[in-house]
Parts: sequence; structure tokens; C-alpha cells
Amino acid sequence: MRRLFDILLSVFALLLLSPLLALAAVAIVVESPGSPIYRQRRVGRDGVEFDLVKLRTMVKNAERLGAGLVVEEHDPRILRSGALLRRLSIDELPNLVNVLKGDMSIVGPRPTVMAQVEKYDQRQRGRLAVKPGITGWAQVNGRATLPWSERIELDLWYVEHRGALLDAKIIARTARMLLTGEGIYRGETGGWR
Repeated sequence: MRRLFDILLSVFALLLLSPLLALAAVAIVVESPGSPIYRQRRVGRDGVEFDLVKLRTMVKNAERLGAGLVVEEHDPRILRSGALLRRLSIDELPNLVNVLKGDMSIVGPRPTVMAQVEKYDQRQRGRLAVKPGITGWAQVNGRATLPWSERIELDLWYVEHRGALLDAKIIARTARMLLTGEGIYRGETGGWR
């Protein structure tokens, strides 16, 4: 049932939002020539790597400039259009393609990079027992403002308690967060350290 829900919702959302995605892609290319799509290797269920697809919100090769993978609120690498796309989480909409491919689910722990996974202890590897999601329990309980260890704990709690009702609660809270933009940047205490 979860897979069917993921497929139906992602197809519906991609069809509905395709004009918005096209407009966002044009805005990115006008501001910063190059592909509007950003791909990054992430770690999914059972430690299997896949290419996460997003809209590019920063200058080309941003991960090789400045703070690398760390992104702050007023990071000079963020495009003007990218700031708006990030604020509304539109940059994550291409993740729906990953859901269709089966790499991800609508709800689950956010997929991380291998450098982070390599630092997990055995218990924390339990986070990889389910498909990563576009949104998840840690996302709706602080997102990037949380210290990494707290995000992992929230994700582990989700893995142990997941079900249709919890997923519905997460989706509802995600909708609210999209309106407020809360938790996008790590601030003083959040992020991977």
C-alpha cells in the first residue's frame, strides 16, 4: 500500500506542478547558465546509494566553494531565484522522480551523503532500514535547526513507529511548514557537526 500511495501521489504532484517546475528551471538558467537540475549521491535503504534529483539553487559547483556542503541562510552561493525556491521547498520537488523510481518514499528519513553514514554507529544505522523520504519526522520537528544527533534520534523513532496515521500527520505538518519556511537553515545549533 505504501508503494502504491507513493506512486499515485508522486505522479499526481508531478503532473500538477510541472508548470511550476518548468518556470523554476527557466529562472535558474536565466540567472546562472547550466543545468537547472542538481544531482547528488545519497544513501538510501540498506545503505544503497542513488542519485538524488533537485533543482539547483546555488551557483554551479557550489559544493567545491566556500563552506562546501554546509549552507547558511545568507550564503553568497545561493542564487536569488534559489533563495525563493529553498524558502518554499520547491527545489525538492524533483525528489518525486526518485519516489517514482523507487529510491525514495514520500515519508521517511531524509537521505544523507555517505560521509555522514560512515559516522553512524550500529544503532544509528537503523535509520537505513526504511526508504528515505521527501519529508519525515525529523523534518517536521525542527528540520535543519536540530543538531544532527537529534535528527537521527527522531528518524529512529519514526522507523520504530511508522504507519499510515503517523505518515498522514507528517504530511499535514509538512504542508504547514511549507507556508512558514521554518527550519530551512541550521542556525546556531543545527546541522551536521
